[in-house]
Amino acid sequence: MASDDERLEYAKQLPRNQIYVILDDILDTYNIGAIFRLADAVAAKKVYLTAGCETPPNHRILKSSVHTTDWVEWEYLPTAVDAISKLRAEVPNIQVVAIELDPKSTPFDQFDYQLPVALVLGHETTGITPATLEHVDGIVELPMHGVNISLNVMVSLAIVLYKVLERSKL
Repeated sequence: MASDDERLEYAKQLPRNQIYVILDDILDTYNIGAIFRLADAVAAKKVYLTAGCETPPNHRILKSSVHTTDWVEWEYLPTAVDAISKLRAEVPNIQVVAIELDPKSTPFDQFDYQLPVALVLGHETTGITPATLEHVDGIVELPMHGVNISLNVMVSLAIVLYKVLERSKL
């Protein structure tokens, strides 16, 4: 098994995909940590933590992230709108897509994802803020066929991220 130093060195040299993740007030630190693991799994470029999100080195984030916070680049900004604005200024032609149950949403498997892409996730109970939704290029949702009306944010992100990878042929 590789040492922590060896993994960190490998991570620094790993090519990153033009995928960004924006967390809009995600409260559960275990969700945040799991999202870091997922960002590492798809070699995402960066994770933005905003609003009420806890940040590393929170021990619950470190535990659930399995320390991927050490090599997945991240930044804290006051709002998701700030993160979107920063990305639009720094990454030409970035597509910003919200994962949210919304009357304007498209089924996740019918959306035309383009790289570079930023995927936005919202608060576990209240979802993505209306102000944030005003700044996205599209909204996707996962179909719900049971009684429950939503999936865990990390699970939803995982499904959409792997659809992005499939469509982008990464």
